[in-house]
Amino acid sequence: MSSPDVTLVAILVDATATLGAVKSMPELEQVKAKYLGKSGSLTEQLKSLGKLPPEEKKTTGAAINEVKSQVETLINDAKTRIANAELASKLAAESIDVTLPGRNPGIGGLHPVTRALERIESLFATMGFSVADGPEIENDYYNFTALNTPPNHPARSMQDTFYLANSEHVLRTHTSPVQIRHMQAQAEKGGPPIRIICPGRVYRCDHDATHSPMFHQIEGLWVDEGISLADLKGTLTQFFRAFFERDDMQIRFRPSFFPFVEPGVEVDMEWENKGGKIKWLEIGGAGVVHPQVLRNGGIDPEKYSGFAFGMGLDRLAMLKYGVNDLRLFFENDMRFLSQFR
Repeated sequence: MSSPDVTLVAILVDATATLGAVKSMPELEQVKAKYLGKSGSLTEQLKSLGKLPPEEKKTTGAAINEVKSQVETLINDAKTRIANAELASKLAAESIDVTLPGRNPGIGGLHPVTRALERIESLFATMGFSVADGPEIENDYYNFTALNTPPNHPARSMQDTFYLANSEHVLRTHTSPVQIRHMQAQAEKGGPPIRIICPGRVYRCDHDATHSPMFHQIEGLWVDEGISLADLKGTLTQFFRAFFERDDMQIRFRPSFFPFVEPGVEVDMEWENKGGKIKWLEIGGAGVVHPQVLRNGGIDPEKYSGFAFGMGLDRLAMLKYGVNDLRLFFENDMRFLSQFR
C-alpha cells in the first residue's frame, strides 16, 4: 500500500493536469467534486487520519491541508481562466461596428382590440349612438338585481363571477350596469331618448383559447317611444355589414332567453356561404328591454320601449383580423402585435 505522501503527490499531479484542461464552469464543478467533494480524494484522505497513530496525524494532516490548499488555488486559477475566456467569447460575438449608421426607433401602432373598438365606435356614431362608461367594480344591485337577474341565477355563482372578499361588490361580468346607470341619470334629466354603446373591460372565471378572465365587451341600448325588435334587426344588420365590409352578409336572429330582455334573441352572422349553404356563427345576444329593467332605470315602460345587445369586442377583433387564439391579444408579444402597425 502506498504511503500518504506518495498518494498526495499523485493527487496533486493529477489535479494539476486535470484542472489545466478544464474548459467550462460545469466541467470545473465536476472536477472540484472529484477532489474536494463529500467523496473526493482529498476528503477521503482527511477521513483516514483517524486510523493513523497519534504521532503521524499531525504531520500527515499538515501535508493533506497543504495539498488541499494547492488544489483550491488551481481551482480558482481555472475559474478565472474560464471566466475570462467566456467573457472574451461573448464580447467577440456581441461586438458592435460603431461605423454603421444608427437604427431608427420602431414605429408603434394601435393594439388590434383598440383598432376594432375605434372602428365600432365610429360606425355606431354614424347611427346616432354615443359612448357611455361606468365603474368596473360594481355592487350586486347594478350588476344583477337591476338587470332582473334573481339571486338563484347561475351568473351569481362564484364559479362564474369574481367576488371581492368580505364585500357584495364584484368585478362586473358585463357592461350592462352602465345602461342602468345611464337610464337613471337620463331619467333625472327628463327621460329618453337614449342611444348609447357601452364598451369596456369585464371579468369572468374562464380561460382558454377563446375565453379570458378579463375581456372586452360592447353593449348597446336604444330607448325611445315605439322602439321595436325591427329597429334592433336593422341596426345590427347595418353594423355587421359595415364592420366586416360585406354588403351581402346575412344576419339571423334566433329566440333565446336573457332575464333583462323580453323577447330575447341570439344573433348569428353568415360566416361562410357555399352554393347557398350558409355556415352561421353566433356573435352576440340581444332583445327588447324587459319592462322591469326600464322601471329599475327610472323609465316608464308604458310610454317607452327599447332594445339592447351585447357582443364580445375581442371576438369581433379575432374575426376581423383572422386571429384564432384570444390569448395572443394579451401576451404582449411584439412579433404578433407588430402585424397591426
